[in-house]
Amino acid sequence: MREELFHTLAQDDPLTAARRLIGCCLLVGPCRAEIVEVEAYTGAEDPGSHAHRGPTPRNQVMFGPPGRLYMYFTYGNHWMANVVCRPEGAPGALLIRACRPLEGHQAMRANRPRANSERDLLSGPGKLTQAMALNGAHYGTNLFDSDSIVRIEPGPPVSDLLKGPRIGLRPGHGDDKLWRFVWADRLDWASRPLPPGAR
Repeated sequence: MREELFHTLAQDDPLTAARRLIGCCLLVGPCRAEIVEVEAYTGAEDPGSHAHRGPTPRNQVMFGPPGRLYMYFTYGNHWMANVVCRPEGAPGALLIRACRPLEGHQAMRANRPRANSERDLLSGPGKLTQAMALNGAHYGTNLFDSDSIVRIEPGPPVSDLLKGPRIGLRPGHGDDKLWRFVWADRLDWASRPLPPGAR
């Protein structure tokens, strides 16, 4: 199953890779969480992508092998965790927007003492990196290396997915792309509600 997931990430199809990532688990030390929401970003053809203008020191891992962790800092206080996808040299990344906590609840609560509930622990990309202690030190981590402290554990494919526009993009910069995918059975764990009529 790990080989199948890696093969999907390595294909030139970020939307399929984003759908396949939902239902997998993100593991960081003692913490384990089920991925319930993902946004897809491609490369030069996607104005919402960090790779839109080509390689830079910040985004260089996006141009490398798939299955690596792309971490970036935003809004002055949040790290964002992305899984690199597409063949090497063709940049793409999948932003993990929300997860459902499975193990390591105590560590997550210690890292996010202001969380109002278990549901609030990982319901946003900045929340989940804080709760799972992910930061720039994890940039470039191989998520398929069994010795890595940060790993992706494949789960069975999820078919009941909803889609909506990506969040936080400027008008005209890919905000109209319906490339945000949410597990329908896990809507309570998502970062934000989907627009009415999303399917």
